Amino acid sequence: MLDARRLQGRLGVPVDGIIGAGTLTALFARMGAQKHIAEELGLAANVHFRTYGILDTGLRLAHFMGQCAHESGGFRYMEEIASGAAYEGRADLGNTQPGDGRRFKGRGPIQTTGRDNYRRDGRALGIDLERNPHLLSIPSLGLLASTLFWSRMGLNVYADQDNGAACSRGVNRGNPRSAKPAIHEPERAALTAKAKGLIL
Repeated sequence: MLDARRLQGRLGVPVDGIIGAGTLTALFARMGAQKHIAEELGLAANVHFRTYGILDTGLRLAHFMGQCAHESGGFRYMEEIASGAAYEGRADLGNTQPGDGRRFKGRGPIQTTGRDNYRRDGRALGIDLERNPHLLSIPSLGLLASTLFWSRMGLNVYADQDNGAACSRGVNRGNPRSAKPAIHEPERAALTAKAKGLIL
């Protein structure tokens, strides 16, 4: 169970026991987002965190926030800083056409990457992300795709178990049961611990 009053008290927002856009905006800001990005993410999270069950428990919220904070540099970067050239020719990501690496580089809080993920998420959301990959750089749309990815990977189950390694590997490796550690797994754990300190 998520203790809304405790979270609000720790964030320094009005304590009314109802988690809404204001509380979530403050949480994104405490995790590093600039004011305008935090406000857009908070508004979107107030809808999408409910849709995908992320607000159902404190552990789900903490693990989601920790993973996305790592991926997006504290919610500062909605588009990967690198060019995306490293993903060129990556058939495992569906990058089979010239220029796909750059075109489908990481975007949004969870850094959706690869033609296959853009296509799959776009079809699920009814948005043509394959033709318009830049749309995921918009914080609210990027968050929507991030919550969808989280759900598709089944990461709420691992968050409920407080299994940070599985959450990290699901986000970074595309498989929560991967034997290979996620890139920067300790840093992901540290950001999740920061989120837990605010939420739990």
